[in-house]
Amino acid sequence: MTLNDRVIYQIYPKSFLDTTGSGIGDLKGVTQKLPYLADLGIDMVWLNPFYPSPQRDNGYDISNYKAIDPMFGNFEDFAEMVAEGRKYGIEFMLDMVLNHVSIEHEWFQKALAGDKYYQDFFILRDDPTNWNSKFGGSAWAPFGNTGRYYLHLYDISQADLNWRNENVRHEMFEVVNFWRLKGISGFRFDVINVIGKDEVLHDNSLSEGKFEYTDKPIVHDYLQMLNKATFGHDPHAVTVGEMSSTTIENSILYTRPDRHELSMVFNFHHLKVDYKDGNKWTKMPFDFTQLRDLFHEWGEQMSENGGWNALFWNNHDQPRALNRFIDVKNFRVKGAKMLAASIHLSRGTPYVYMGEEIGMVDPDYTSVNNYLDLETLNAYQSLLKKGMTEKEAFEILKAKSRDNARTPMQWDNGKNTGFTTGRPWLAVGNHPEINVAQDKNGEIYNFYKKLIALRKSEKLISDGTYKAAMKDSDSIYAFIREFGNQKLLVLNNFRNRSISFDLPNEFFASEIWINNYDDYKKNTLQPYQSVAFLKNKF
Repeated sequence: MTLNDRVIYQIYPKSFLDTTGSGIGDLKGVTQKLPYLADLGIDMVWLNPFYPSPQRDNGYDISNYKAIDPMFGNFEDFAEMVAEGRKYGIEFMLDMVLNHVSIEHEWFQKALAGDKYYQDFFILRDDPTNWNSKFGGSAWAPFGNTGRYYLHLYDISQADLNWRNENVRHEMFEVVNFWRLKGISGFRFDVINVIGKDEVLHDNSLSEGKFEYTDKPIVHDYLQMLNKATFGHDPHAVTVGEMSSTTIENSILYTRPDRHELSMVFNFHHLKVDYKDGNKWTKMPFDFTQLRDLFHEWGEQMSENGGWNALFWNNHDQPRALNRFIDVKNFRVKGAKMLAASIHLSRGTPYVYMGEEIGMVDPDYTSVNNYLDLETLNAYQSLLKKGMTEKEAFEILKAKSRDNARTPMQWDNGKNTGFTTGRPWLAVGNHPEINVAQDKNGEIYNFYKKLIALRKSEKLISDGTYKAAMKDSDSIYAFIREFGNQKLLVLNNFRNRSISFDLPNEFFASEIWINNYDDYKKNTLQPYQSVAFLKNKF
């Protein structure tokens, strides 16, 4: 198996399956569902953080990198999960949050107590810059009663680490190697392109700071050090960097094999096409033209320059894609299949977020009290301060909250969707008709199985180049994959109505290779139809 033909499934452990009745998903729940994932065709499972944490940011505020939070299980459960996974040909990818730690971590506590060695683990300044936290407010907070301030690009409880300190880098490398020795071959590095802060920090003209700390050249140096000290010794290792506000140029460098940095990168530009004026906490229809152009720009440039993309529509930080890009009331099933085809037939490594394969949608919450996510609750208060009514602010929360993707996995139509026998930590999604028991033999699940199988069997999909097609269409996202003597034209209709098109001349003699409908009407794509035309050049 190569990097190119892998498909990765993301599990938010807290919401996947609870085996104890605690209301919180656990590692045993992951183990129990490995046969389900194997049936789907999954090669690797990415698990969000399960380390000890105060849970201010749902586990991304880590207080101990080398332990398992008891609410998820213990090392015996972990070892069983890894061993059982291998029986099914499934490896695991762990979340490495190496930019910041919880202020409850012993390093920060020792620093607060006056230990100079550990104070240099953090970014402390007498005079803070004008940078904003990603979660709102200043990115600086008082460092005890010292008169100094510590940097927190995220929540105030998440102190940024000082990667300029060799001792910090050594500790981070030790964390990765600790988990490698426990059988882990996959690593997802959280917001890894913001670790390269300058020695002298400056105010930013945009009063937020991100250009002062994002994609700095030294990040490449740090990643090469990390690679050499840890996973670079494992030819089977799979690594992905979450890249905040990154560029194509940098992403090529991060992922080009000869650079010895990462296997692939996540970028989020395509998931900001429904942000009004670039602001997440707004509500507007998605901009198809912007989406199409982003996919083409990234697809072509990464293909031409040897970079590698992680392909995804959903994850734990995003509302469900079906609600954002599809007329979900009328075309949930066909829309889900079209979204799947649009990335699984493309160049890169596809990620499936839990529940995506059965067409899960955002929860139909009725109160702000249903939401637990810190970012969401902060945004709600901010919207109210800007003069919105509670109803207006709540409608935006319903569209954009990260909790939309964190609702419990829907296994059946029983109480609490088969997720737990207790009280779920987050309210279920109020959609009992969407569940694994009903949909495992349904259209969406089986279409995902087909797409995943194609990637494993066809070099055209796993290794082919990417070229944009129909660049001016205001409804159809189209691209061409080419490998050897084969060419594949993939057409995806992003509208809830039929669209006419002219098939390019070179595909007149082609055959339909895959179709998310039972039929194809010549030169017409039905609502959310995805059709791929295969041509053998010789």
